[in-house]
Amino acid sequence: MTRPSVSVVIVSRHRAEALILCLTAVGRLSYPRFEVVVVADPDGLRAMDALPFIDRIKTVAFDEANISAARNRGIAQAAGDIVAFLDDDAVPETRWLDHLIRAFDDPDVAAAGGYVLGRNGITIQWASRMVDRTGEARDLSLTKEHPTVLTPPPGSAVKTEGTNMAIRRDVLARLGGFDPAFLFYLDETDLNMRLSEAGLSTAIVPLARVHHGYAASANRRADRAVRDLHQIAASTMVYLRKHCPSSRHVPVLQSALAEQRTRLLRQMVTGLLEPGDVRRLLRSWETGLEDGRTRLLTDPKPLPQAQSDFLPFQSLFQKESVVLSGFTTGSRRLREQARQAADGGRSVSVFLFSRSMLFHRVRFHPDGYWEQLGGLWGRSDRKDRLFSFWTLKKRVRREVQRIGIARFEEPDGPISS
Repeated sequence: MTRPSVSVVIVSRHRAEALILCLTAVGRLSYPRFEVVVVADPDGLRAMDALPFIDRIKTVAFDEANISAARNRGIAQAAGDIVAFLDDDAVPETRWLDHLIRAFDDPDVAAAGGYVLGRNGITIQWASRMVDRTGEARDLSLTKEHPTVLTPPPGSAVKTEGTNMAIRRDVLARLGGFDPAFLFYLDETDLNMRLSEAGLSTAIVPLARVHHGYAASANRRADRAVRDLHQIAASTMVYLRKHCPSSRHVPVLQSALAEQRTRLLRQMVTGLLEPGDVRRLLRSWETGLEDGRTRLLTDPKPLPQAQSDFLPFQSLFQKESVVLSGFTTGSRRLREQARQAADGGRSVSVFLFSRSMLFHRVRFHPDGYWEQLGGLWGRSDRKDRLFSFWTLKKRVRREVQRIGIARFEEPDGPISS
């Protein structure tokens, strides 16, 4: 069966280094029919000039602090049957699109969302969730690895993350894309609600996995310390005005403020914030609410057809997956082997162990391969026992099994409802 064409849209602003790492991974995706559209500020576009595949990327210049408007600029250039979205501080697994797009084999599926891994590259940051008219999300208990198609009841929606989601382009165009009233935060949640209100189904795809780095931005530092709450508050207010009865606004906002205050106090206790920071940030919450109360609300208008032809991306991944392993004492040699294999068109996973109980972490190396570091007897999955005895060979086999088809194999199995 011919696979649908996919446009991968990435928005970047003031994070050129993260963008390059993201694109280095995107350049090695195994999916056969995709194009790449990057909407970025001048620094990001300049940094991209050094990429060996820059001529295979559609670029859009945009330097405004409005992620919804930026994504809409990307959609305008997206000529694929399906539009997939990544953040610039995210790195997709090699088989990400294979798994995510397979959900669209079901003609009833309008959108799909995958799982997002946190900074250690192992622990799940966001999995499957539902969201209601207040914007509050709750976890779903989906234990299956295969896609699950959900059609939510009135007043709720399937929550997808903007850093790992895909939507049929014709549906996206009909809904008007993202609402520019959401400069940051709840932008994809608003779209989720509009999908639900249109009676459309969304698939949750656990094996479509993206690693999320939480890079610094105007709203948070690299250590996750809060810098500003204005846009979070403004988007919260806009979301309530659009989707929630006004009689519920006061208790919802009180609960949201309490949550943010707890978050700030926790960061103050751990030394990330000073008392003066907490006072300033709470003031930014109040000014954000006022902004959201007066922000112009408009119904997103249908989007036109793509303004450019589909630009097929020739992936650097042309051969097979390779697993390399050893102890950290030989890391220089193994990393050089990994780099050469990646340059040769292979998807490479390197496992480097110390003779210790150190916890594991996974990262995508700038040279184009996956690297897992940790103690031979230490935890990878944080639910593991604190100490387990392994030989090198058995530990590598176990970690390959843990990662499984999310990285190494073509998707198969049923799509369930």
